Amino acid sequence: MAETIEKPNAEEDGNKDEVSLDKLLIEEVGQLGRYQWRILALTVVTVIFAAWAAVEYIFTTGRIPTRCLIPECDVPESIEFRPSWLLNAVPESGSSFDNCRRFSPANATLHTDTCPASLFNRDNVVDCKEFLYENTDTVVYDYDLACDEWRRTLIGSVRTFGTLTALPITGFISDRWGRRTALSINAINTAWIGVLRYFADTYVGFLISQVAEATFGSGSFSCAYILLMEVVGPKYRVAAGATMNTCFSIGQITMGLIAWAVPDWRKLTLILYIPQFITIIYYWVMFESIRWYMSKGRYEDAEKTLKRVAQINGNQLSDDSIQSLKLSAEKEKIQALVDKEAKKEEPWLIVILFRYKRVLLRVCVSPVWWITTTFIYYGMSINSTNMSGNRYVNYIAVAAVEIPGYWTAFLLMSIVGRRPVLAGAFWVCAVCQIAYIFIPSEVYSVSLAVYLVAKFSIAMVMTSVYVYTTELYPTKYRHTLFAFSSMMGRIGSIVAPLTPAFGAAVWEEFPFVLFACFALLSGALVLITPETLGSKLPDSMEDAFNIGLKKDDPNRR
Repeated sequence: MAETIEKPNAEEDGNKDEVSLDKLLIEEVGQLGRYQWRILALTVVTVIFAAWAAVEYIFTTGRIPTRCLIPECDVPESIEFRPSWLLNAVPESGSSFDNCRRFSPANATLHTDTCPASLFNRDNVVDCKEFLYENTDTVVYDYDLACDEWRRTLIGSVRTFGTLTALPITGFISDRWGRRTALSINAINTAWIGVLRYFADTYVGFLISQVAEATFGSGSFSCAYILLMEVVGPKYRVAAGATMNTCFSIGQITMGLIAWAVPDWRKLTLILYIPQFITIIYYWVMFESIRWYMSKGRYEDAEKTLKRVAQINGNQLSDDSIQSLKLSAEKEKIQALVDKEAKKEEPWLIVILFRYKRVLLRVCVSPVWWITTTFIYYGMSINSTNMSGNRYVNYIAVAAVEIPGYWTAFLLMSIVGRRPVLAGAFWVCAVCQIAYIFIPSEVYSVSLAVYLVAKFSIAMVMTSVYVYTTELYPTKYRHTLFAFSSMMGRIGSIVAPLTPAFGAAVWEEFPFVLFACFALLSGALVLITPETLGSKLPDSMEDAFNIGLKKDDPNRR
């Protein structure tokens, strides 16, 4: 059979119809059979592990309540974190006390258990020289970060930057050695580097472990996503993609539950990463991507894999179908070479865009949507642990509300259109951010409800912006222009972990002012781009330019 595939009869070639892999999945292999369910189960586990790795820093680097050490009053043998005399020595801050400052001593030599206010110059507030910590649960205690919000939040930003460097590395491995190989390498790297972090005894060492794990392990989600999408039939791909996003949220929820049960960061690290060594078996229980085999001309491997998938699904694959699939792949490769040669004669993409100003406008505004989306999405998750109430409950609720947000967008986009859903969700999010600023922290249930509506809205945006951005650009340049917007969006996810430091440096509610302003702006920018619901995906720049224009419009090309 392998020889037949490698050396097809020329006469037969002309008589055979070309067939795509999607057609084979629909007609013979099965779009969602037993094998696809197996891959879905394996990728779900991978996605949950990826979610744990992506957000664990929120808890391992979380704030710890601190106060100044008061040498005049704190007796080493019986130090209390909240003694009755505390407000004599440190200023009030809302309903609590200042974590980072104290009153300067009036008589530093006097020690007393009662610690009266007369011991301090209450007109002079100074920064702490030494700190006391309420607990030792996070790296804030180990590395004495206390009120150093910039160094604490920098950990999250540096880790997110590592996910940016992971993209080209994972892409190279995936294209060169296969999706399954890339997934296995990333998953195992996440496991062993994560466990190694347990032994990080310095701030720099901890920082390096975060960057290394993100750089060499955070590509597992994209690998799992591609593996699943390339084997599931077209009828179920959108639902499969929404399921992957849902499972990422489930991973965040379980992350919050585990962190609640095991607050100590070193123990939490082991509990999160040791189970991930199970992914070492993925290389043997998963088949390589059939589409990758076809793209590399490995038709014999593609044939074997297709037949095994069909067999697992209880179906039979004909030899003629495999032959036709090979012929289609060969024609596609020849066409790709022709297109590559033709591209050499084309002007640069930026020059082409200036000829199509309506498309250029989209290229300018869509990165703003992506920056806003990632900035608010990750920023709200991070800041949820600093709200009043139980930080674990807050985080779990904020993660859980994403799930209905994803599916609401999925349903509404095909009913009311892409623009209304996207702009409306941005503006609802903005209104909630503004409202949250003015709600007293004591009114916990109301403030949490408003916060959850805002996160629900930005989850809707997260789903909508993927679909809408894809539909705005022509086939030939779609991947390039989509990738540009997505890459720019990483700016938002890199800056988001710093928002608690912005709040500490400027104003406690300043992050929510930023969220509201960006959401209002992005919602307005959506309205200057065309609706794509019911429109055919554009194949050329002319098609993309004409989206939203009527046939008799004088501006139409």
